[in-house]
Amino acid sequence: MEHHPTVDTPAWILQVWVAFALSLAAMGFGIVYLPVEPWIRAFMGIGVIFVVSSSFTLAKTIRDNQEARRLINRVKNAKAEKLIRDFEDEDA
Repeated sequence: MEHHPTVDTPAWILQVWVAFALSLAAMGFGIVYLPVEPWIRAFMGIGVIFVVSSSFTLAKTIRDNQEARRLINRVKNAKAEKLIRDFEDEDA
């Protein structure tokens, strides 16, 4: 059983980064032109930075856990296939 990792297309990668940049720029624009005192803008800016950084951390953690489960499943499948082959060889 061969494992082929999924690879995103360059168009998808571009779309993801453009969407991220546009959303961050729009949020920054909104915060800069908000009619409030500077300390409130600063607080909102820090909030945006925290949300973005925690989103990246969450995505990486989910990806790492999924890859670990995939590796564990591949090892379990290989062990099961070996047991089946050994059992079939004994019967022959």
